[in-house]
Amino acid sequence: MRAYIDSDILIWQLRGNTEAAEFLKRIRDANEYELWTGALQRAEIVFFMRSNEVETTELLLSQFKTASIDQRIIDTAGKLFRKWHPGHGVDVNDVILAATAIETGGHIYTLNKKHYPMPEVIVKNAW
Repeated sequence: MRAYIDSDILIWQLRGNTEAAEFLKRIRDANEYELWTGALQRAEIVFFMRSNEVETTELLLSQFKTASIDQRIIDTAGKLFRKWHPGHGVDVNDVILAATAIETGGHIYTLNKKHYPMPEVIVKNAW
């Protein structure tokens, strides 16, 4: 089973947050999930890292597989966006990760469950 780790958790880990470190260690050591992140979540991290953060960021991201985005995921994400964006304010990154989880059978771990109101997505608080 895939555990998709949202960018908020990765950011907290990079900032040295103890809860993030403990969560990632716990989920890794449980051997219940493969650690994944979405393509756009990885992009959020890589695009905004500072030059002095490259080594640490690349080391962290090397522990995760990154999901590809294909036509099926985009089409599913489009349906989710049209349904959930107007009243819930979800963004493109969120619906693409949700669609990725739906299409691959994975779970999403985040600190922002409100970004994933879709009942067909399994979303869990990281802590």
